[in-house]
Amino acid sequence: MSTKIMADIQIQNPILPGFNPDPSICRVGNDYYIATSTFEWYPGVQIHHSTDLVNWTLIARPLNRPDLLDMRGNPDSCGIWAPCLTHSDGRFYLVYTDVKRHSGDAKDVHNYITTCEKIDGDWSAPIYINSSGFDPSLFHDDDGRKWFVNMLWDYRPGKPKFGGIVLQELDAKSLKPFGPVRNIFHGSELGMEEGPHLYKRNGYYYLLTAEGGTEYNHASTLARSRDIAGPYELHPLTHIVTSRSNPQAHLQRAGHGDWVETLEGETFFVHLCSRPLRNRGRSPLGRETAIQRLEWRDDGWPWPLEGDPTPRVEVAPPTGLDVSRTPQPREQHCDFSSSQLPIDFQWLRMPYPEELFSLTERPGYLRLFGRESLGSLFRSALVARRQQALCYTATTTLEFEPEHFQQMAGLVCYYNSRKYHYLYVSHDEQLGRCLAIMSCEGDANGHARYPLGESPIALPDGPIRLRADVQFEHLYFSYALSNDDWRRLPFKLEYSWLSDEAGTGAGNNFTGAFVGMAAQDLAGTAQPADFADFHYQELS
Repeated sequence: MSTKIMADIQIQNPILPGFNPDPSICRVGNDYYIATSTFEWYPGVQIHHSTDLVNWTLIARPLNRPDLLDMRGNPDSCGIWAPCLTHSDGRFYLVYTDVKRHSGDAKDVHNYITTCEKIDGDWSAPIYINSSGFDPSLFHDDDGRKWFVNMLWDYRPGKPKFGGIVLQELDAKSLKPFGPVRNIFHGSELGMEEGPHLYKRNGYYYLLTAEGGTEYNHASTLARSRDIAGPYELHPLTHIVTSRSNPQAHLQRAGHGDWVETLEGETFFVHLCSRPLRNRGRSPLGRETAIQRLEWRDDGWPWPLEGDPTPRVEVAPPTGLDVSRTPQPREQHCDFSSSQLPIDFQWLRMPYPEELFSLTERPGYLRLFGRESLGSLFRSALVARRQQALCYTATTTLEFEPEHFQQMAGLVCYYNSRKYHYLYVSHDEQLGRCLAIMSCEGDANGHARYPLGESPIALPDGPIRLRADVQFEHLYFSYALSNDDWRRLPFKLEYSWLSDEAGTGAGNNFTGAFVGMAAQDLAGTAQPADFADFHYQELS
């Protein structure tokens, strides 16, 4: 390894652009791994890998079997919350929550641990831990003991819903919990304490939490104690990373995070953030992952650089590395010639993907089987990838012959079951095969507007190309027949609806915008739709 560092290379934030919240980081030798939340998207948990903290590659989604994860029926923004990835005893440990309900007073949250020797291997059957709250974390103490922490949810009237951080010991071999459950931390005055992680250094236990809710009041709060059970004293700054007092900061909503030490002993802190549209205050990219440097001072506390908790857009990489940067912006072209779906793509909730799509039934095509509506929480034939830049173009070529109006397929810009813009091919009794737009803009009951315009557009038989052009808050749909030029439809759609902040109940939205392919058959006959390609090109 070179001992030279290239002075012109900086870590550019966010390091994991697009919907990648609640990062948990660990190092194994020279390798760094970050696990992030995936909510209702399947398979569960994204894991990225890096050797320099500058360049990151998506390498695995471990929760890929029914015994590990089945989210059929999970509401929007439920599913996988805040995983914790650690490495000890020659194994990776992944702690995760499957949230079955998060609205109302009570939350149905179930916490599990799975392990694996290889980060991209077959993970063990899950071990159930508890359901007392979300954001669980596992700490491996230097005496060999293992400790489990999570926030405590209190549904009782008149009580703070965020009831503190609770601690329980796990058997080191079976990972089963035993002994008392102790409430060790009630947060700062900001409140809403969640996302706990424990560390140990020079005889102190450090407890990192997220506070203030995961919106614009969010913050990372640090405390320490000589005893793992407390009491914990707050950091002199209280919040070591936050944007809450700096509305002009490029990275907003900074908070929930985790830290890691390099081989050289430097400390880096990863945290969620967002980049809202400047003229809308909405974040189609969702909550992303950024990284900051921390420096340990003589007082035994880690501090943000210059004592300023505001997250920086550029950060110096680890010393001692010869660093280069992966070219940006991103471009992806898929011809679906492989029998495996490209790793950038996910689908919704379903642990049995063969019921939704096939890459082998018609080789060279992604075949979607028409299933339930875009508002379904059970079986949606929708395969999509994250939006990772504020401006992009996505295109696909569709072969689809619907027989009646209940069958449709096309290109969709999707946030959740109540927020999407859909360019689709269907059938009309007067027009025959036709093209239309369906939009759902955050209606509480999922009511959509369709078709936009006076009527659908009649189409001849044969392949059709579909295109979405996203320019910050605007979306334009286009189509082309055979080798004809693109024909832009005369609608400027409000794209910012596809964000955490927009629509009824927006305070309970936690994901981000996707773009991809979908097919519905509301008659239940599973009419197939074949997609020959998919192209995604970032413009910023």
